[in-house]
Amino acid sequence: MKSNKILRGAIILFILALNIGCDQVSKSIVRKHMTEYQVIGFISNHVTLEKVENTGAFLSLGDSLGGPVRYIVLMILPLIAVAWGLWYILTKPNMSNYKLVGIIFIIGGGVGNLYDRIVHGSVTDFMHIDFVIFQTGVFNVADMSIMAGMGLILLDAYLTGKKEKEENKDESAVVEG
Repeated sequence: MKSNKILRGAIILFILALNIGCDQVSKSIVRKHMTEYQVIGFISNHVTLEKVENTGAFLSLGDSLGGPVRYIVLMILPLIAVAWGLWYILTKPNMSNYKLVGIIFIIGGGVGNLYDRIVHGSVTDFMHIDFVIFQTGVFNVADMSIMAGMGLILLDAYLTGKKEKEENKDESAVVEG
């Protein structure tokens, strides 16, 4: 039983390290090979690479905050959230794989962006999508990881709800019959 816990923890940390590594490698390449606001277009410029240093959080939220409020909002709160998430997945063995991987992706994205803020003073964003009816802000691999993680958690909630609904329906049929 203890070896299963160790193996589970090792797999979690491996997936987390891969996630953070992909983010940091992509940002390192962008920092090394692109200049600020340089734009490289793909698919008729609907997908572009554009190096932007984001001093705030998601979509530059919080970049105008100052002093201790900025430090608390952009450093301390994310650090607490990441630490709590890591504690949660390492101590709760009975969660679905979708939820587990979703939380790992969120933690990985959070760590990647937090690392940038601490080491570089800003987060390197570099991807932008614009298909007229669908457009994003400039984002990075960590942001994609966070969004994919949220998607997996929502999928898990949907599947869990659907399964519970079917189980309740089956129980009702047994009681009635």
